[in-house]
Amino acid sequence: MKDFIFKPFGEMSEADYSTVGFKSGLEIHQQLLTDKKLFCRCPAGIYSENYDAEILRHMRPTLSELGVYDGTALMEFKTKKEIIYRINRNTVCTYEMDDTPPFLINEDALDIALGMGMLYNCKLVDELHIARKQYLDGSIPTGFQRTAIYAVDGWIPFKDRKVKIVQMSIEEDSCREVSDFSHNRIYLTDRLGMPLIETVTGPDMRTPYEVAEVGWICAKLVRSTHKVRRGIGAARQDVNVSVEGGTRIEIKGVPKIGMIPLLTHNEAMRQWNLLKLKEELKKRGITNETFKTEDYDITSLIKKPHYVPLKNAVESKLKISCVVLKGFKELLRWQTQPDTYFSKEISDRVRVIACLSTIPNLIHSDSRTDTLSSSDWQKVKKYAEATDDDTLIIVWASYDDIQTAVNEIIIRAKEATIGIPSETRQALSDGTNGFERILPGADRMYPDTDLPPKQIEADRINKIKSWMPEQFWKRQAWYKELGVPADTIDELSISKYAELFKKAFTEWKINPVTAAVVLIQYPKRLKKRYFNNDFIDEEIMSSILKAYADGKLTADFILNALKYSLELGMFVEEIIPKSISDKELEKEILLVEEQMHKMKFIKKEKADSIMMGILMKKLRGRISAKKVAQRVSSLQKDFKSVKQ
Repeated sequence: MKDFIFKPFGEMSEADYSTVGFKSGLEIHQQLLTDKKLFCRCPAGIYSENYDAEILRHMRPTLSELGVYDGTALMEFKTKKEIIYRINRNTVCTYEMDDTPPFLINEDALDIALGMGMLYNCKLVDELHIARKQYLDGSIPTGFQRTAIYAVDGWIPFKDRKVKIVQMSIEEDSCREVSDFSHNRIYLTDRLGMPLIETVTGPDMRTPYEVAEVGWICAKLVRSTHKVRRGIGAARQDVNVSVEGGTRIEIKGVPKIGMIPLLTHNEAMRQWNLLKLKEELKKRGITNETFKTEDYDITSLIKKPHYVPLKNAVESKLKISCVVLKGFKELLRWQTQPDTYFSKEISDRVRVIACLSTIPNLIHSDSRTDTLSSSDWQKVKKYAEATDDDTLIIVWASYDDIQTAVNEIIIRAKEATIGIPSETRQALSDGTNGFERILPGADRMYPDTDLPPKQIEADRINKIKSWMPEQFWKRQAWYKELGVPADTIDELSISKYAELFKKAFTEWKINPVTAAVVLIQYPKRLKKRYFNNDFIDEEIMSSILKAYADGKLTADFILNALKYSLELGMFVEEIIPKSISDKELEKEILLVEEQMHKMKFIKKEKADSIMMGILMKKLRGRISAKKVAQRVSSLQKDFKSVKQ
């Protein structure tokens, strides 16, 4: 293994990440904007904390078609969880509870998904096959998710290369978790069954920053269709990370793209440090074959501990066990992530699988904090026949859970001899991650016999192409050529007004800078000053731009026109001021000149600007300021000529 010390986040260079062999890919889950769910006809997108009933279920693994169990399913079964579903009759039917067969797939959702596949430059399947994917964490009451791969082998541009899109799937969303403590897990079912797509990239990102950058490209691409849901939970990213000598680790459910750089850096750091831990164990002669451990029931030894968690355990008559890790002295303090040590790897396993949710759930002899007294540690050490080279881990639990906890401590400690176990890990708010479950394998997938294969016809693809937007990076390149303001390019490229901009420029011959500012900046100004939402109907915006193109509105009146249209509910025709003739303009100018003759000016050089201000206050929207200024100048020249 390379002699490299992982630096803190922000100090690692691109070359440093190359040295450790950093690789990362994304699995992006995005809800689709449909009225109905994917395999039933319940409404989609209705969220509520209210519920009419609760259903209790226990999950059990089933054999795959090859006669084997999925490792994740077996792990979940060990947790002995009671799963409670809170059901609202307005958002869930008997299909979600697996009491009736599925409906045929939601055609609107499938159209949107196929369109997304084309945007990602993917090859679309000509026949859709629904599969079942096991989920024994309870997030889906049936124990499986219906899913179908519909696109493969795509790409998106990134810097000087392409990022591969391995595959895209359409699937039903899972429940929302309310709580998970001890052996009880509670879900709300309002989100269950909503259509979403999963987009899987290749492991093509070379630094943590690149992972986030690619995440933003994917987010913009789907948002440009305006056929996806927005808001908290509507899009979730799973990030796959590995380093040289490591293995693929999946960080599950990253809620914000901005969290990705720190999360992926810390996971790479964790893997690198676990590989170095493996080397240290090997130096000590500890391998997968030579690993030794013993466990002991020490309930009778621990009588009156001063350490509060252990004191509570004694008072609650819990069972207390000690696991001796032979030759592991000081290794539970081996750093894995920032302010995180190998002991947390073990504690997490115990928390998740043995359901010892109250932290701390174990103590160990490598700890620098005050736990057991010296005499108690010596007593336990003597009873367990441990040496000075060993580490002792003490864990407490009910009689039903203690053996599971002991087994998980031993399993995770032994896994240190092989380096990095294949896991799905949970993103934590501080940028580190924790164990969630064993990484699923291919055995969790099998064909669904309730739904027939579905042909994807060429006519269907052609119809989808008619509404599919242009890829936003092509729009951005065009906008730059047109000289569109830089601060509007990014937003305009995925805006619902992108097609209107194209029409305004190509058909109505409106200056592209003016069109971009009106479409992107003006709605922001109105939202900030006058309104609580940013909704401006495309028809209103189109009518106002067309009126401007036809000379019925002046540029300086467009913002007011938008304001009046929204504030007063007026049609554009009602907003357009009556135009002014040359004779009427001349009359207004002469009236203002008479008014100014009666004024006294401290600075006479400002007289012209004051005159223009008075005139435009009266005439704004009826005529452009440029035309007024030209007429004022012309009249003043005529006046001087006559006077001479």
